[in-house]
Amino acid sequence: MEIAAMAHTQSLSPLPRNGHSVPYVELRQSLPSKVAAVSPFVEQLMRFVLYFRKADGSETDIEMALLEALANAVIHGNGSNSFKSVYVTCRCYMDGEVSITVRDEGPGFDSSSVGDPTLLENRLFTHGRGIYLMKTLMDEVSFEEGGSVVRMRKNPNFGGVAQRRSG
Repeated sequence: MEIAAMAHTQSLSPLPRNGHSVPYVELRQSLPSKVAAVSPFVEQLMRFVLYFRKADGSETDIEMALLEALANAVIHGNGSNSFKSVYVTCRCYMDGEVSITVRDEGPGFDSSSVGDPTLLENRLFTHGRGIYLMKTLMDEVSFEEGGSVVRMRKNPNFGGVAQRRSG
């Protein structure tokens, strides 16, 4: 399924970064709370990210963190209710920095109550690994608005716009 069939683009505009000289392009999209919609959505969004970020292996970190955030939003946040949506804002800076916000329509959760899955006493738990992965793979991760919003950021990985790929 094409991303256009499951997502709505609300804005695409180059804007100056908060008081900084590095401009960015922001893409706002939504998808239904269906697990089947997550992977195709991420695949399309990563094409957008790689237009502005040099492929250096770190794109795999972004992709995995995004998959986890969206799966959490669909399954835990919205309870897989297909009448609810997940909202994504992806901001790509011309220096390669990527900022992604995922918002669900659920009640949220207390992110501080999720234990570290690497601790011996938590290793058998079936939850909390996605949050751990997001925090490990991204440079910054925060949970806001009672846990219904996750913000993730990956630092710049080069000094200019990525080489455009032909084909």
